[in-house]
Amino acid sequence: MLDDIQKIGVLLTSVGCFFTFLGVILFLDRGLLAIGNVLFLSGVIMVIGPRKTLRFFAQPRKRRGSICFFLGMFLVLMGWVFTGILIEAFGFINLFGDFFPIVLSFLRRLPFIGTFLSFPGIKQLIDKIVSGGCLPV
Repeated sequence: MLDDIQKIGVLLTSVGCFFTFLGVILFLDRGLLAIGNVLFLSGVIMVIGPRKTLRFFAQPRKRRGSICFFLGMFLVLMGWVFTGILIEAFGFINLFGDFFPIVLSFLRRLPFIGTFLSFPGIKQLIDKIVSGGCLPV
């Protein structure tokens, strides 16, 4: 079970993802992307704790992803939005790519999304991604 701080962290992470998505949809709006980055990062810290967050970002095999993620955040804050979001996306995939199979396995069990993920073509792609899924923590 999640305690209250972790529940708030999940909310902040979700809202941060929403603001980032909205910032991309609205032609890379700098303000929305910056708010999304701050909310996402603060949500992750609240979900897993400051010490585990620091340990996660400082892992040697995730160092390249961490540098790209934070460099992208910095570039977005400085106004280089397009370059920053590309570098940040590369870092995000390197950092959190291990979680994608677990997320897809969860999404397959949801009523509407699970049906969509069972369509021919999509199902084969998802099967390839999920086949090696184990929890990376």
